[in-house]
Amino acid sequence: MPAPRLLFVCLGNICRSPAAEGVMRRLAAERGVALALDSAGTGAWHVGNPPDPRMRAAAAARGYPIDDLRARQAVAEDFARFDHVLAMDRQNLADLKRLAPATGGAALSLMLSHGKSGAGDVPDPYYGGDAGFDHVLDLLEDACAGLLEVVAKG
Repeated sequence: MPAPRLLFVCLGNICRSPAAEGVMRRLAAERGVALALDSAGTGAWHVGNPPDPRMRAAAAARGYPIDDLRARQAVAEDFARFDHVLAMDRQNLADLKRLAPATGGAALSLMLSHGKSGAGDVPDPYYGGDAGFDHVLDLLEDACAGLLEVVAKG
């Protein structure tokens, strides 16, 4: 059976979604779960750029190196390439629903629906100051742990 394929999506693919990819990469490695991971943005503003320096610093401080990641835009074909597409907020979810095929394809859900908080949005820390990056990582650690339990069981 091939490894489950997960795509994390936020607005620009420089803060929340690369952080989610980094968190999940480490959690899966620690538990010996093979996953195919990627991240993308609904917008194209940052295509080819590394994650925001503030997110890279916050993630690295927790042991999630994400310097190797580069932003890309989500495309319709992603729904065939991935098993799960995880939106960081409701606006990303709405944008992805417009991009998704009418039938079939990846399961689409809000990232936080997989954590203890139950639902809601991962706030965008880009304009919110440095403290927001750590809060985002707290939320992503919880949601990634819950999501990993689901995908590891098949």
